[in-house]
Amino acid sequence: MSGKSLGLLIVLGLAIIVGSQSLYVVNETESALTLQFGQIVKNDIPAGLHFKTPFLQTVKKFDARILTLDAQPARYLTAGKKYVIVDAFVKWRIKDVLKYYKATSGDRFEASNRIADLANKGLRNEFARRSLHEAISGERDLLMTDLTTDLNKETQAEFGIEILDVRIKAIDLPKELSNDVYRRMRAERDREAKEIRSEGRELAEGTRAEADRNKTVTLANAYRESEQLKGDGDATAASIYAKAYSKDSEFYSFTRSLKAYTETFSSQDVLLLKPDSDFFRYMKDAKGK
Repeated sequence: MSGKSLGLLIVLGLAIIVGSQSLYVVNETESALTLQFGQIVKNDIPAGLHFKTPFLQTVKKFDARILTLDAQPARYLTAGKKYVIVDAFVKWRIKDVLKYYKATSGDRFEASNRIADLANKGLRNEFARRSLHEAISGERDLLMTDLTTDLNKETQAEFGIEILDVRIKAIDLPKELSNDVYRRMRAERDREAKEIRSEGRELAEGTRAEADRNKTVTLANAYRESEQLKGDGDATAASIYAKAYSKDSEFYSFTRSLKAYTETFSSQDVLLLKPDSDFFRYMKDAKGK
């Protein structure tokens, strides 16, 4: 290889190296800034192809997407002096890359630690202003909204970080407090069960008493109606007998005697009566004389 060709290769190599050091690309999901001797010379660089001074300037790129900080469960004291264990996460992203770099040196781990500290302080303050019931159910949404707003103001001012959302995944009671709560819940449920059973027994007694009263009244009414019917029947029978007797008293006496003979002789084998007894008067004389 001639000296001229070697020189061209060297120049071409240098050109490639200088070009690679002069050009850089910022993706849409990134935020970037340019440093020169450790000093920021350009920030908030938009996405696309850009130039920089080779060997003198360096480019720092950061993830500009929405990131998630999953905080470790922590213990907080409520306004009612009850401890709760809270598991929460934070959604955040870089809003001002200049502030972000100055506050954290572009270290994502450092940024996460600072957000976690602020979130921990905010959660402690929010739970300290609320009772256990308010924190768990009554004002849980309001708690997260207030915490997101306050935390976002602080992180944007100090770190150039925007807090999009703070969410509480779970609120648990400490084991010792949970046992006390469960015991109180069981006692309350037992008390309610006893009250319901007592009310049920009272209603049952009232229902039985009402049923017994209705039964007594119904039987009394039925007995009264039956006696009235029997009386009416007896009166009707007596009236019929009287009318029949008045038409032919002798025939009435004769038929009654025949009935008496039939019933007596069908049930008795031996009768001890005087021969002149009135019982045999129709056997001696058809007219009963």
